[in-house]
Amino acid sequence: MERGHDERVVHTGGRHMAGKRSNGATTDQALRAVLDKVDACTHCRPDTELGYL
Repeated sequence: MERGHDERVVHTGGRHMAGKRSNGATTDQALRAVLDKVDACTHCRPDTELGYL
């Protein structure tokens, strides 16, 4: 998950779009973040990877 300013975005692992300020998350943490309305990256679509969408 990426943290910057007041914005958090969930990315799939290994994506260059995540940037240097990103931290790894477990599958459960990433799914919980998406369910809690943290934006999913529109390029790597982690919500789809997690089976949420």
